[in-house]
Amino acid sequence: MAVDEHDELPEATQREAELQRQIDDLQGQGTGLHRDREETNPGLSLEFQILKEKLNEHFKQLEQSAGKLNQLESENLTLRDENKALNAASNKKRRFRTQVCPMPPLETPDSGTGANLPTTTPGGDASTRKKAKDPQTYDGEDMDSEPEPDKEASIGAA
Repeated sequence: MAVDEHDELPEATQREAELQRQIDDLQGQGTGLHRDREETNPGLSLEFQILKEKLNEHFKQLEQSAGKLNQLESENLTLRDENKALNAASNKKRRFRTQVCPMPPLETPDSGTGANLPTTTPGGDASTRKKAKDPQTYDGEDMDSEPEPDKEASIGAA
Protein backbone atom coordinates (compact mmCIF):
# COMPACT_ATOMS: atom_id res chain seq x y z
CA MET A 1 0.00 0.00 0.00
CA ALA A 2 2.87 2.35 0.60
CA VAL A 3 3.70 2.11 -3.07
CA ASP A 4 0.13 3.12 -4.07
CA GLU A 5 0.18 6.20 -1.83
CA HIS A 6 3.55 7.14 -3.27
CA ASP A 7 2.21 6.82 -6.82
CA GLU A 8 -0.87 8.94 -6.02
CA LEU A 9 1.16 11.76 -4.51
CA PRO A 10 2.81 12.79 -7.76
CA GLU A 11 -0.62 12.72 -9.49
CA ALA A 12 -2.03 15.07 -6.85
CA THR A 13 0.98 17.31 -7.16
CA GLN A 14 0.66 17.32 -10.93
CA ARG A 15 -3.04 18.14 -10.67
CA GLU A 16 -2.33 20.99 -8.22
CA ALA A 17 0.33 22.38 -10.53
CA GLU A 18 -2.07 22.27 -13.49
CA LEU A 19 -4.81 24.01 -11.50
CA GLN A 20 -2.34 26.66 -10.32
CA ARG A 21 -1.31 27.36 -13.96
CA GLN A 22 -4.98 27.74 -14.92
CA ILE A 23 -5.53 30.15 -12.03
CA ASP A 24 -2.51 32.21 -13.06
CA ASP A 25 -3.74 32.32 -16.67
CA LEU A 26 -7.22 33.48 -15.57
CA GLN A 27 -5.73 36.16 -13.33
CA GLY A 28 -3.58 37.37 -16.20
CA GLN A 29 -6.60 37.49 -18.50
CA GLY A 30 -8.57 39.43 -15.85
CA THR A 31 -5.76 41.93 -15.44
CA GLY A 32 -5.51 42.29 -19.21
CA LEU A 33 -9.26 42.87 -19.54
CA HIS A 34 -9.17 45.46 -16.77
CA ARG A 35 -6.28 47.28 -18.46
CA ASP A 36 -8.05 47.17 -21.84
CA ARG A 37 -11.25 48.56 -20.30
CA GLU A 38 -9.39 51.45 -18.70
CA GLU A 39 -7.66 52.23 -21.98
CA THR A 40 -10.88 52.19 -24.01
CA ASN A 41 -13.08 53.98 -21.42
CA PRO A 42 -10.90 56.11 -19.13
CA GLY A 43 -13.88 58.37 -18.40
CA LEU A 44 -15.89 55.42 -17.13
CA SER A 45 -13.29 54.59 -14.52
CA LEU A 46 -13.10 58.23 -13.44
CA GLU A 47 -16.90 58.46 -13.21
CA PHE A 48 -16.93 55.27 -11.18
CA GLN A 49 -14.43 56.74 -8.71
CA ILE A 50 -16.46 59.95 -8.38
CA LEU A 51 -19.66 58.01 -7.74
CA LYS A 52 -17.87 55.81 -5.23
CA GLU A 53 -16.64 58.89 -3.32
CA LYS A 54 -20.14 60.41 -3.32
CA LEU A 55 -21.54 57.14 -2.04
CA ASN A 56 -19.00 57.12 0.78
CA GLU A 57 -19.91 60.72 1.69
CA HIS A 58 -23.63 59.90 1.75
CA PHE A 59 -22.94 56.83 3.86
CA LYS A 60 -21.04 58.95 6.41
CA GLN A 61 -23.91 61.46 6.50
CA LEU A 62 -26.37 58.61 6.99
CA GLU A 63 -24.35 57.26 9.91
CA GLN A 64 -24.25 60.73 11.49
CA SER A 65 -27.99 61.19 10.98
CA ALA A 66 -28.70 57.79 12.54
CA GLY A 67 -26.59 58.73 15.57
CA LYS A 68 -28.38 62.06 15.91
CA LEU A 69 -31.76 60.33 15.54
CA ASN A 70 -30.90 57.91 18.34
CA GLN A 71 -29.85 60.83 20.54
CA LEU A 72 -33.08 62.75 19.82
CA GLU A 73 -35.22 59.67 20.48
CA SER A 74 -33.49 59.22 23.82
CA GLU A 75 -34.06 62.88 24.72
CA ASN A 76 -37.69 62.57 23.61
CA LEU A 77 -38.27 59.61 25.93
CA THR A 78 -36.67 61.50 28.82
CA LEU A 79 -38.79 64.60 28.18
CA ARG A 80 -41.94 62.47 27.81
CA ASP A 81 -41.29 60.85 31.21
CA GLU A 82 -40.68 64.26 32.80
CA ASN A 83 -43.88 65.60 31.22
CA LYS A 84 -45.91 62.69 32.58
CA ALA A 85 -44.50 63.26 36.05
CA LEU A 86 -45.27 66.99 35.89
CA ASN A 87 -48.81 66.34 34.63
CA ALA A 88 -49.45 63.88 37.44
CA ALA A 89 -48.22 66.39 40.02
CA SER A 90 -50.28 69.16 38.43
CA ASN A 91 -53.42 67.02 38.39
CA LYS A 92 -53.02 66.28 42.09
CA LYS A 93 -52.69 69.99 42.89
CA ARG A 94 -55.54 71.10 40.65
CA ARG A 95 -58.73 71.39 42.65
CA PHE A 96 -62.01 73.09 42.11
CA ARG A 97 -64.48 74.30 44.68
CA THR A 98 -68.16 73.55 44.47
CA GLN A 99 -70.80 75.21 46.57
CA VAL A 100 -73.91 73.24 47.33
CA CYS A 101 -76.84 75.31 48.57
CA PRO A 102 -79.71 73.57 50.33
CA MET A 103 -82.90 73.63 48.28
CA PRO A 104 -86.04 75.19 49.74
CA PRO A 105 -88.90 72.78 50.28
CA LEU A 106 -90.88 72.20 47.13
CA GLU A 107 -94.42 73.43 47.35
CA THR A 108 -96.87 71.57 45.20
CA PRO A 109 -100.56 72.22 44.58
CA ASP A 110 -101.30 69.18 46.78
CA SER A 111 -99.53 70.68 49.79
CA GLY A 112 -102.31 73.21 50.28
CA THR A 113 -100.26 76.36 49.71
CA GLY A 114 -100.83 76.68 45.98
CA ALA A 115 -100.93 80.46 46.10
CA ASN A 116 -97.49 80.66 47.65
CA LEU A 117 -95.60 78.92 44.82
CA PRO A 118 -92.25 80.65 44.37
CA THR A 119 -91.57 82.20 41.02
CA THR A 120 -88.02 82.00 39.77
CA THR A 121 -86.13 84.41 37.62
CA PRO A 122 -83.18 83.52 35.38
CA GLY A 123 -80.66 84.32 38.14
CA GLY A 124 -82.65 82.59 40.85
CA ASP A 125 -85.14 84.19 43.25
CA ALA A 126 -83.82 86.53 45.89
CA SER A 127 -85.90 84.78 48.54
CA THR A 128 -84.42 81.43 47.53
CA ARG A 129 -80.92 82.83 47.84
CA LYS A 130 -81.72 84.26 51.29
CA LYS A 131 -82.95 80.89 52.52
CA ALA A 132 -79.62 79.34 51.57
CA LYS A 133 -77.57 81.44 53.96
CA ASP A 134 -75.31 78.56 54.95
CA PRO A 135 -74.03 76.99 51.76
CA GLN A 136 -71.76 74.00 52.20
CA THR A 137 -68.46 74.00 50.36
CA TYR A 138 -66.83 70.82 49.07
CA ASP A 139 -63.40 70.33 47.61
CA GLY A 140 -63.48 68.20 44.49
CA GLU A 141 -60.86 66.91 42.09
CA ASP A 142 -60.64 66.80 38.33
CA MET A 143 -61.78 63.58 36.74
CA ASP A 144 -58.27 63.10 35.27
CA SER A 145 -56.48 63.06 38.61
CA GLU A 146 -56.27 60.17 40.99
CA PRO A 147 -58.13 60.56 44.30
CA GLU A 148 -56.00 60.95 47.39
CA PRO A 149 -56.53 58.28 50.08
CA ASP A 150 -56.92 60.81 52.93
CA LYS A 151 -59.65 62.73 51.09
CA GLU A 152 -61.58 59.54 50.28
CA ALA A 153 -61.58 58.46 53.92
CA SER A 154 -62.83 61.84 55.17
CA ILE A 155 -65.54 62.04 52.48
CA GLY A 156 -66.65 58.46 53.15
CA ALA A 157 -66.94 59.14 56.88
CA ALA A 158 -69.13 62.23 56.34
